[in-house]
Amino acid sequence: MPRSREFLALSDDALRAVVGPSSRHLALIEDAFKVLIEAPGGGVSIDGGTRDRANARRVIEALAQRSDLGAEISEADVRTGIGAVLGGGAPAKPSRNSAAGPPTAGGVALPVGRKGAIVPKTPAQARYLQALGECELTFGVGPAGTGKTFLAAAYGASLLRRGQVDRLVITRPAVEAGEKLGFLPGDLNEKVDPYLAPIWEALNEILGAEDVRRRRDKGEIEAAPIAFMRGRTLSHAFVIVDEAQNTSRLQMKMVLTRLGEGARMVVTGDPSQIDLLNPRDSGLSHALRILDGVKGVGVLKFEAQDVVRHALVERIVRAYDADSEAHRARRAPDLEEPA
Repeated sequence: MPRSREFLALSDDALRAVVGPSSRHLALIEDAFKVLIEAPGGGVSIDGGTRDRANARRVIEALAQRSDLGAEISEADVRTGIGAVLGGGAPAKPSRNSAAGPPTAGGVALPVGRKGAIVPKTPAQARYLQALGECELTFGVGPAGTGKTFLAAAYGASLLRRGQVDRLVITRPAVEAGEKLGFLPGDLNEKVDPYLAPIWEALNEILGAEDVRRRRDKGEIEAAPIAFMRGRTLSHAFVIVDEAQNTSRLQMKMVLTRLGEGARMVVTGDPSQIDLLNPRDSGLSHALRILDGVKGVGVLKFEAQDVVRHALVERIVRAYDADSEAHRARRAPDLEEPA
């Protein structure tokens, strides 16, 4: 295939982000698409076949646009963009409504953290943010590392900071992952906080640790086990139900019916990591089945290719998925009814 060269102009900040530390980001793109990329200044020069250049350009343009919106670009972002293009899709591209307006994804305002806009790293994340903006109740389900909990916390914190909700309520079942931790000392917050570490990390990144502490003291941010939700009506609140695969059917029905006037809720979980004694009692799996198609309910299912953590995490998830599929295939003949 004939090779040619094209130049793509970039801002200084976008150029540094696309090049990456020790040109690591460029090396990943070059290796993925078999192109040669140089950064002579003012942008990048891409040398290669027509299709390869076009694919590399799509990744670079998406990364540059994220950088221009103030987002930090990591190696995981580069790998995610490459994966999206190789899979036949396109990297998520946030935009602005106007020069002074907030960044958007699919017309939905993105949450903004202390380091700039929290922009989607994958098309699935963009659809997730779209659902959070459009639906009163959103389910985000899929494997670890897809950003479903982080984006839910970021979106809720952004609503709280803009005054669109009065409270951010975070809850989850107090189910231990295969080991007994014993009695936890302290007050309710000290007992619950270890279970909610990922959410506190996200909120600290969005609001800052001091603002999070202040809002918790004022009751604007509240965390409690699901058992403490019974009998309450949560109005003008953004509610996050995390690790929902470990709720029972009764718990799930109870927490979903806490929604009051002006409230929104997001339910996150991974149906493949149920820690209940009876996995068939998972409230998340049951709710996904019976609420499909209900008006006001959005469901976003993440897959292994949406993992945005270390590249090894995606390969681990795929290996477990393959093992589960093989196990179901082996059991299938035993489940067939005799003729």
